[in-house]
Amino acid sequence: MNAELRNRLAAAGLALAVPLIVYFEGTKTVAYLDPVAIPTICRGHTGGVKLGQTATMDECDEMTAKDLLKANQAINSCILVPLNEHQRSAFASFAFNAGGSAFCGSTMARKLNAGDYTGACNELPRWIYAQGTVLPGLVKRRAAEQSLCLGKTP
Repeated sequence: MNAELRNRLAAAGLALAVPLIVYFEGTKTVAYLDPVAIPTICRGHTGGVKLGQTATMDECDEMTAKDLLKANQAINSCILVPLNEHQRSAFASFAFNAGGSAFCGSTMARKLNAGDYTGACNELPRWIYAQGTVLPGLVKRRAAEQSLCLGKTP
């Protein structure tokens, strides 16, 4: 990821989310179907993706940054309490993956707004299902997000 994108993400308090997303999403420059059959490219980007589509690494970096900033906007729209960098990055990784509306409508967001930071972080491991099936990758991702959220190194 180029320095400009890293700086934009760092300024938003999201620098710690990038390694999580890169690790758990992987990078695929040719579009594929995700576990629930949504056309996806790069690091979990789904907007307007068509199977067979390709992207460069620079395009993947730009998509990742835009998607992460969009996840952060969702957090800003519904969370009324301050978040530290660990918490923001963990919740942004979650919202990047599950969607901003899922985050904002969750018990996690309700607990955050009530000031229950630990309770909110402890909600992350509940989000391990895709179409009713536990996905081992989500189990690992949510555990890493929870550790980060609680201020521990994932």
